[in-house]
Amino acid sequence: MNITVLTPDKKIFEGAIISVKVPGTDGQFQVLKNHAPIVSSLEKGKVVIVTSKGDYEYFDEESGNIVKMAEPGKTITYAVTGGFIEVLNNEISLLIEGLQE
Repeated sequence: MNITVLTPDKKIFEGAIISVKVPGTDGQFQVLKNHAPIVSSLEKGKVVIVTSKGDYEYFDEESGNIVKMAEPGKTITYAVTGGFIEVLNNEISLLIEGLQE
């Protein structure tokens, strides 16, 4: 399963994942492999990504840089201000309004 996470400013994650938890408007939910197609709005909260085997790139908030890795099972969390998620055929697009300070 692959995901692309975008803010208005930059791409903050792209690559292979096992799962992603998001703060949906009607409550938090998790997307796993072969999830049914869905489009949902997101509220302020945490997005939690668990990486899979394969390459991925993510924005490291501590260093302020894009980091390339291939470590499976890494958990990456972003505090977001809202946005939208689309899931279709194990491809996930996550559009984030912004990151919380």
